[in-house]
Amino acid sequence: MRITAYRTMTTVQVWGRPVGDANGVFADGVVPVPIVMVDTDEGITGVGLGPHVEIDTVFAAIEGEDPRGVTALYDRMLRQTFKAGHAGAVFGTIGALDTALWDIKAQAAGEPLWRLLGGRDRRVPAYASGLDIGLTDDELVSAYQVYAEHGLRAAKLKGGLDIDRDRHRLTLVRDVLSEARHGSRPGLMLDVNEAWTRKQAVRHVCELERTLDLTWIEEPVRRWDAEGLAVVGKGIRASVATGENLTGLEQFRPLLATGAVDIVQTAAVWGVTHFLRVSALAHAHDLPVSPIGTTPVALLHAATSVPNHMASELQDLHPPLGMSLDTYVEDGAFILGDTPGLGITVDHNAINGFTRRPDARAAEGPHTRPEHAGRRLLPVTDASRG
Repeated sequence: MRITAYRTMTTVQVWGRPVGDANGVFADGVVPVPIVMVDTDEGITGVGLGPHVEIDTVFAAIEGEDPRGVTALYDRMLRQTFKAGHAGAVFGTIGALDTALWDIKAQAAGEPLWRLLGGRDRRVPAYASGLDIGLTDDELVSAYQVYAEHGLRAAKLKGGLDIDRDRHRLTLVRDVLSEARHGSRPGLMLDVNEAWTRKQAVRHVCELERTLDLTWIEEPVRRWDAEGLAVVGKGIRASVATGENLTGLEQFRPLLATGAVDIVQTAAVWGVTHFLRVSALAHAHDLPVSPIGTTPVALLHAATSVPNHMASELQDLHPPLGMSLDTYVEDGAFILGDTPGLGITVDHNAINGFTRRPDARAAEGPHTRPEHAGRRLLPVTDASRG
C-alpha cells in the first residue's frame, strides 16, 4: 500500500449560539473545521482534522510511503520542517496527516482504531465544556441541562474576566449537575485561556475557592511559563491543567521538570502520535492526561490505550456539518463504535453546499489575544470586548 495524494476542505461546527472564551466570542457560533484526506493506491482514504498550512512541504515527507508505518512517518514529517520549525499551525498540519494515516492503518487492519491501539474498553469518560462565556444565565443553565441529560457529571466553564461573575456561573452549573445526580458533588473546572498574570491567577482562584471546590484551573498564565504555572499551583488548592497549545515534547519538558502541571492536556488537532508520546511522558511523572478538542474522536480512540487517561473534553454534542461519527455519548462517556478506522464519514456534498462560512479575517474572537490580557485592573463584564 502506498500514499498517493491528499485533499483538503473546510467544514464548520454550527453551535447555534455564541461560543468563546476570555479572549473573545464568535457571536454567530459558526466555527471552521479544516479537514485533510489522504488517499492510497488501494482505495483506502484516511481522514484527519487540522490545518492545511505548508501541507505541500509536509506531505512530501510521506508521499509514496506505506501509510502503515505511521509512527516513523510522523518523525519524517517533523524532520521535513525542522529548519523553519514545526510549532504552531504547521504542527497541526503534521497532526492532521498523522491522524489520517492512523485511520488508514486501522481500516487496512479491519479494526476500529481503539482496538488496533490496544484499547480494552470502548467507553471514554467525558466532561462537559460549552465554550460558554458569551451565554446569559438562562442560556448557560439550559446548555448544561442538556449535558446533564447525557449523564455528564463534570463541567469546565470559560471565565477569568470577573471573579464574582465566575463564582455565580460556576454555582449555577454546579447546581444543575448536582440536581441531575440527586445532590452528588460534580466536578468543576475553570478555563481562562492564558488571561492572567501569576498574582492575578492566585488571587482569583483563592477567592473562588472560599465557596467552591475546583477540580482544576486551566491555562491560568501563558502556556510556556513553567515557573509561573508552578507558582500558581503552589498558591491554590485546585490542580493546574495545561498543554493543549504546546507543540512537541520539548515544550512539555520544562513544565514537567518544574512541577508546573498537574493535568497534562493535548489538543486533538496535534494528532494521535503526539498524544501517545505526551501520555507516556506524563505517565513517567505519574500525571494524568486529558484530550482537548471540538471533535477529539482520534484521541478518544488513543485514550483507550493509555493507562493515565482521566477524562476527555466534550464540547458540542453534534458533529461538524457534513460529518458523521461512529461515536455517541451515554452516561457521561463517549462510546466508540466498531467501524474500522476512526469511524468518520465525510459528506462532501453537504459541506460544499453550505454557504454560511465563518469570517476567516475576523479581527476579534477567541483566536486573537486581546491587547490588555494579563494587565487588566478592573473586571471585564462583557466577554466580547475582551
